[in-house]
Amino acid sequence: MTKLVINNLACQYNDQLVIDDLSLVLENNEIIALLGPSGCGKTTLLRTIAGLQSVQGGEIYLGDNLVSSADVMLESERRNIGMIFQDYALFPHLSVAQNIAFGLSKLDKSIVSERVKTMLKLVKLSDFGDRYPHEISGGQQQRVAIARALAYQPDIMLLDEPFSNIDSQSRSEIMMEIRHILKEQDVPAVFVTHSKDEAFAFADKLAIFNQGKIEQIGTAQELYQHPASPYVANFMGKANYIDITEVNGHSIGTVLGDIEVDTALKQCHEIAMLRPEHLALEPSVSSSLLIKNSFFCGSHWVHRVQDSTNEALSIEVHAKVTYPPGSSVDVRVIPHDVVTFKQS
Repeated sequence: MTKLVINNLACQYNDQLVIDDLSLVLENNEIIALLGPSGCGKTTLLRTIAGLQSVQGGEIYLGDNLVSSADVMLESERRNIGMIFQDYALFPHLSVAQNIAFGLSKLDKSIVSERVKTMLKLVKLSDFGDRYPHEISGGQQQRVAIARALAYQPDIMLLDEPFSNIDSQSRSEIMMEIRHILKEQDVPAVFVTHSKDEAFAFADKLAIFNQGKIEQIGTAQELYQHPASPYVANFMGKANYIDITEVNGHSIGTVLGDIEVDTALKQCHEIAMLRPEHLALEPSVSSSLLIKNSFFCGSHWVHRVQDSTNEALSIEVHAKVTYPPGSSVDVRVIPHDVVTFKQS
């Protein structure tokens, strides 16, 4: 299958630089999620890969073929790329089988018929070929969309917010089914989403976008546990930041006291990043740390802890038990591989 390589890409939209010096590699059979806020360049990158938008600098390779650069623009229809959109883009006047066969008009009818039958079986819709899009559910429409995209055997798949119109109860099941199909068919994919939960479940790797650049690429676990910047840390989940006063091998001094770390720190950064689950609460009679407010979150309680002598120190802690507002508590840091950053 095809490997996607992007080198130093620059792309404008409405005379604005949307993508700036971006590089990315998608390995064979790999699914990568482009994750970031609206307007950060995710969909623009998808359009450049698809050949729907020109680039002003850098290069895009599909396998050994240069498909986009400042001087090269291979037509979209010659890139052999499948696309799945947010709204599925099914033809309402065509049946499910006809939708799947739509891009296969140049093939013999017998080949088309057999491939449509194979695709219907692959997406578990063998009995739905004669139905029309309005007669099936949103999840089934999404299966039809992926069957149509896979029917002409693309080298790579692009998915633009494909699960946003599916109800939450069906979404996880549909995501797992489509991921399984892509892996089974050995088709690499680039997946655009605003939801880190979708990215966690669907993708092998995540690329965190920040104003047209990729801030960090890695697995969900790598990005959550070892973010390269506060931007990535905050995007991946709730983070507390506290000042570091000193570093001593496997221990750092902070306003919460000395914190033991799994890996010795070789240099003293100014702040430590602590996830709420890395903190534990204990009742106290003399601590200046007080429970400001709390709310129940299903599997745990979320507590906002404030220092009565230093209002600037305000942290979030997750706990299995509740504490009344105003309770005095000690905050203990559970030993782990602490991430530190320089003060911005």
